[in-house]
Amino acid sequence: MKSWLYKLFCTTLIVLCIGSCFSQDIAYPYPVHYFSINADGQKLQMAYMDVKPEKANGSSVILFHGKNFNGFYWGKVIAALANAGYRVIAPDQIGWGKSTKPNMKYTFEILARNNKLLLDSLSIQHINVIGHSMGGMLATRFSLMYPQLVTKLILEDPLGLEDYKKFIPMQTIESLYKKELKATYASYKKYQQSYYPVWKPEYEIYVKVQAEPLHQKDFSSVAYVNALTWQMIYEQPVLYEFKNLSIPVLLIVGEKDRTILGKNLLNKNQQTLHGNFPLLAKKAAAEMKNARVVVVPGVGHIPHIQKTEVFNKDAIKFLEEADNLMQ
Repeated sequence: MKSWLYKLFCTTLIVLCIGSCFSQDIAYPYPVHYFSINADGQKLQMAYMDVKPEKANGSSVILFHGKNFNGFYWGKVIAALANAGYRVIAPDQIGWGKSTKPNMKYTFEILARNNKLLLDSLSIQHINVIGHSMGGMLATRFSLMYPQLVTKLILEDPLGLEDYKKFIPMQTIESLYKKELKATYASYKKYQQSYYPVWKPEYEIYVKVQAEPLHQKDFSSVAYVNALTWQMIYEQPVLYEFKNLSIPVLLIVGEKDRTILGKNLLNKNQQTLHGNFPLLAKKAAAEMKNARVVVVPGVGHIPHIQKTEVFNKDAIKFLEEADNLMQ
């Protein structure tokens, strides 16, 4: 009996510990501010970090996060940019992180406008843009919509280098929503593990950040937003407009990155035909007027986490030299 009670006690303790780890409010690396936005008749709050350097060089950078992330994972990039003299704005897009997650139509145009309004409120008239994964699609759309605002563009393993509609079966919102409702900490971790050729314990924190909403009472609304934004990526390609980008562009991609939206919907043979980021990035750069590609050896989908110093060095060098880099 004592043995049974002891096992029950240990099991309960483990469950409680795991639950507390997942549900804790993980602190962002810098103070979070909020900007009010009205959209579809709803008053929304857009969270963002605004980090000002000690010795300003007069330039600013805005960072657009990927679909399975938020502003939190930019911490070390923010520090490096600020140290180099840049003012850094790192928002959580509406629908992610600490921002409001409304049930509304999600488009890259709407998200881009939100960020333009945020920058207007901060009196920022010129900006360098860095976008990762889904954030690369947003960064492209933002740059196309506001060409007089954007100075330089960095795309880090951006999604949308191929048109997913051409080879991924269409998914209804209902099916996407049902799948998102089944999400668990384990499923999030398994997916994030695909981002790295070699998984390391220090990557666990990014799973914990993504998994925080699992323990919210309104997780069903979060799951629905996740479905809506998956559909946004699927339905709104940007690659056909790369030719319209006239600003200097740097594509930084991991050599091992083979990320595909809806990869699980393809068989093994089909998967090998898509998602080759080094090849796709070179093809994209050829479409742009002023672009080059850096392939980071041994890296998967997130160079700024896996090889932070390499990413920061390449990004800052480009921001400082891009005006003369490709003349």
